[in-house]
Amino acid sequence: MPGPVGVRQAQAERTRSAVLAAAAAVFVDQGVQAPVRDIAERAGVGVGTIYRNFPTRADLVSAVYRHQIDTCAALSARLLEESASPFAALTRWVDAFVEFLVTKHGLGAALGSGDPGLENLHALMLDTLVPACATLLDACADAGEIGPDITAYTLMRAIGNLCITGPDYDRDDAKRMVATLLAGCRSAA
Repeated sequence: MPGPVGVRQAQAERTRSAVLAAAAAVFVDQGVQAPVRDIAERAGVGVGTIYRNFPTRADLVSAVYRHQIDTCAALSARLLEESASPFAALTRWVDAFVEFLVTKHGLGAALGSGDPGLENLHALMLDTLVPACATLLDACADAGEIGPDITAYTLMRAIGNLCITGPDYDRDDAKRMVATLLAGCRSAA
């Protein structure tokens, strides 16, 4: 059994977590091309600390989104346990997925930039989130709350398309449209 985590190692992990949280918040406000100094200021660290932990912008962007993808995926099992019904769990998970999507200013452009550090993020998102969504959909179908013909990939793609915000279509519009989509998926019982 490993010994207790050393003080330096624990501090390094706290610093890394603070940088990831700060970067996520700054990315929501300014997009993924936000100045590193803004992230450092928000995290309460120096710019050098950011680069020591994440040598390139792609490393930082990738780490932030990997963490958020993993968090969203893990949410599905917890919601199935906590919710009154599988459809309630699906609805809460979709709300979290929508929040994840609508806060990704500039990520599409970054993914298409050809930066090798970012090229696997879309595949990671699909490989991680589609199974999480499928678990919820299977539970809903087993409970008779939705039809068995709705696939996770198709639903997530539809949600993703509804979450493309712009000057005349914002986060609240996306949430309303996704709620309408989910209502349409529900079986008439």
